[in-house]
Amino acid sequence: MTDRLSELEAQSIYILREAYKKLGRLGMLWSIGKDSTVLLWLAKKAFFGHVPFPFIHVDTLRKIPAMIEYRDRVARELNLELIVHTNQAAVDAGIGPECGRLACCKALKTDGLRQVVKQYGFDGLIVGVRRDEEGSRSKERVFSERKADDNWDYTNQPPELWDQFKTDFPKGHHIRVHPILAWSEIDIWEYIRREQIPIIDLYFAKNGRRYRSLGCECCTGTIASDADTLDKIIDELKHTTVGERAGRAQDQEDSYAMQKLRREGYM
Repeated sequence: MTDRLSELEAQSIYILREAYKKLGRLGMLWSIGKDSTVLLWLAKKAFFGHVPFPFIHVDTLRKIPAMIEYRDRVARELNLELIVHTNQAAVDAGIGPECGRLACCKALKTDGLRQVVKQYGFDGLIVGVRRDEEGSRSKERVFSERKADDNWDYTNQPPELWDQFKTDFPKGHHIRVHPILAWSEIDIWEYIRREQIPIIDLYFAKNGRRYRSLGCECCTGTIASDADTLDKIIDELKHTTVGERAGRAQDQEDSYAMQKLRREGYM
């Protein structure tokens, strides 16, 4: 009998291969966090060690320095084709959280991602989002269409029954592919433990604090925690009543922040 992690892994690998077979030019978003790093691992498995598409990091220039060090080191070690893009015009204009966190996220992340899609002509983007992480993501499909203006119409999406995915779309649109949509936060950490995936150490507690979700340094807080090992993180998650994104400032500013951002093209 196949265990849950093996079933999730097999499904994710199937989705990755379907995307590669059915879609055109693909890229994979790599935020350097736990979910997209697991997705990187799955992509390497899906294509027998060689990933046939580039990894994309939309750099706001406000990330935690350790994240950038980890990104560059892992990209070198795994010989990844890495695209790093910054919306330099927004940076030069002085856009920051003091302008409003939603405005900052839109300019530095959403608009930056739109620029990457247009500049490199991507037909599909592989993204490491999960339904259980945040409300708007629970509305996603595995293969989720974005229109020519990058907007996501979450009110009008095709059904996905028996792993039958819509992969044809009008010229100029692109598809967001979500191979780990059905995974939970605990699944991610149990898979990291099983596969011994090297993960950034910001997730492990130091001096009674750790990061549970990673983003820009100015908008991402730590949680009180003594979980300094994988086993302790998994045990902590089994008993916590605190949401995964409790440390993300943009979520505190507006309860519909992510839905508004993602409707316009945010990852």
